[in-house]
Amino acid sequence: YHGITKASNATVAEAVRATRGRLLMHGKTICDARFTKCCGGATEEFENCWEDKHYPYLTAIRDADQEENRPLPDLTNEEEAEHWIRKAPKSFCDTHDKKILSQILNHYDLENPDFYRWHIRYTQAELAELIRTNTRTDYGDILDLIPVQRGTSGRICKLKIVGTLKTFTIGKEMEIRRTLSDSHLRSSAFVVDKGELKDGVPQWFLLSGAGWGHGVGLCQVGAAVMGEKGYTYEEILRHYYKGAEIRQFY
Repeated sequence: YHGITKASNATVAEAVRATRGRLLMHGKTICDARFTKCCGGATEEFENCWEDKHYPYLTAIRDADQEENRPLPDLTNEEEAEHWIRKAPKSFCDTHDKKILSQILNHYDLENPDFYRWHIRYTQAELAELIRTNTRTDYGDILDLIPVQRGTSGRICKLKIVGTLKTFTIGKEMEIRRTLSDSHLRSSAFVVDKGELKDGVPQWFLLSGAGWGHGVGLCQVGAAVMGEKGYTYEEILRHYYKGAEIRQFY
């Protein structure tokens, strides 16, 4: 009930009464109702983050009003993904409204509201040490980070790390985020810019990214914005879980 309550601005009691005996179903199966903090404007497919299993209701959608809901670009394509991430098209979860965000985020998360689009810069030494520590493998100096495969939200599922001592491809999404941060990178939907070369080695890397989290299922920030716009909880759930049905059981 937490997501529904926050998204619709109902009280907990009202949400419980509204949903009592109702389940989100696909066919004869209860839905795996995954959720993420901020999808970045497009949601991801389940199989690109976890095991290779397809859920038809956990697929790519464009997180926008109907009038903004133009077809989602093919974000598995590198050129399309780069344009999407750098240009930041309007979406539900593109908000800096503190009233809305305080419903979703802890106070310390509110201190850095740049999650719809974000940037992080590493020196060569910082990035090499992060990768060495997190993979327990010495790649040497890092020469490049190359997306090998992207999912439907532009999140990288396979990333090639090119070093002076080792080259290796890692994935899926969570492994990439753990490898490139001392905690967790905001998301794996990012593009890479490299700094000046010294003896053939880039001196810094700039990661420009979209969203916060794996991107699968309901987008918490987007759902909260939808609630502020007057969408009902049924409309919100049907927006994020395409083809799912809300059924009354008792």
